[in-house]
Amino acid sequence: MKIAVLVYEYPPKIVGGLGTYAAEITRKFVLLGHDVSVFTMNDDQGSLPTRELLRGIEIHRPIHIDVSDSLPDVVAEDVKKWGRGIKFFAKTLMYNYLSAAKLINELVRGEDFKFDVVVAHDWLSVIAGITVQKELGIPLAFHVHSNERGRTLGNGSGVVTSIENRGGQMADMVITVSYAMQDELIQSGFPAEKIRVCYNGVDPKKYSPEQVSQERIKEVKTKYGLTDDDLMILFVGRLVWIKGVDKLIRAMPHVLQKVPNAKLVIVGLGDMRDYLEGLVRNLRLEDVVKFRFEFIPEEERIAHYAACDVAAYPSLYEPFGIVTLEAMSMEKPVVVGAAGTSGMREIVSISGSDQCGFHINPNDPADIAWGITSAILDPQKRIQYGKNGRARVLDMFTWDEAAKATIARYQELIDLKKAQNSSNETDV
Repeated sequence: MKIAVLVYEYPPKIVGGLGTYAAEITRKFVLLGHDVSVFTMNDDQGSLPTRELLRGIEIHRPIHIDVSDSLPDVVAEDVKKWGRGIKFFAKTLMYNYLSAAKLINELVRGEDFKFDVVVAHDWLSVIAGITVQKELGIPLAFHVHSNERGRTLGNGSGVVTSIENRGGQMADMVITVSYAMQDELIQSGFPAEKIRVCYNGVDPKKYSPEQVSQERIKEVKTKYGLTDDDLMILFVGRLVWIKGVDKLIRAMPHVLQKVPNAKLVIVGLGDMRDYLEGLVRNLRLEDVVKFRFEFIPEEERIAHYAACDVAAYPSLYEPFGIVTLEAMSMEKPVVVGAAGTSGMREIVSISGSDQCGFHINPNDPADIAWGITSAILDPQKRIQYGKNGRARVLDMFTWDEAAKATIARYQELIDLKKAQNSSNETDV
């Protein structure tokens, strides 16, 4: 199968979970014997190679052209209100147009490339996907990892929502990351018959407790002033409202009542930094809550999982949550938000012999505290929850399984398209 993948972020440019997903899944596609060409963003300076072969994947990165000064005259009022964000919108549009033009004119028509399917990820790439679908007549698979209404808690851009909905209507198949997200897309007007669910994954060889020494664990704890007797609660992610970090901090006074040696380590970047620092001061938790305002490398993230006793992700909206899998693969119990759209609710088993964590109400600090204390108070249960989590990952959530399931959906789409074309020819 020859696959054209349109994705906004791809190594070395990684902003969040989408970049990690794209890197892992495309590599697995190649190992399964498929040809993959990726069309992604260059960096702001245009310094990355515009075309290179990396790990068996051909990567194209068109150099950005800044058209933001011309946009205010032609875009909706909604986009004008973005302020400096209009540069981001302009950059996204140009990435789509330049990628589609290169794929269609240079590769297919100029170099005689053949593609069986074009794949677009989120609104950031679907404009190019629709263009390629129309020009070349090949099927479009639209991956939706989240949507604008959910990730902004209903306060997002109408333009972005329109682009998403247009993608849902035009795509031949919509692939999303959880059944919770499938329900949300149907409620948003996406055709239910087009939607398929394929879970994300994690690399259990890389995310393994055996990869981290006791010396490295001690280094991590020492960095935050933690002793061997302290119990470490870890949050890794963007510091934005939907991640519920503020409620996690507010949960700590409740946690300390039962677990006085608990410490919370928060690692990430985001707009909430000043607010969160002020919240910690107001609650007088400076000795309890430790910040690291960085996007840390993967090796260091793995070491942090190894050092913690529980990972807590009280997201208000989380279509999937790869960080949850990472913690589970590292044999750590997890406490996750389970209200609203929550793929983590599907990932984390909360009862029976395979229990690996707890579901909590992310809007209630007391309930978050209940989940955390339940996960770490009993040392034996804490260990068992962790082992159960890794077993669940190995059974359901590896990148190998994710890639095979996704390829099966692409093949379903290609076969359907061939059948439709054959039927049309017969009718003629």
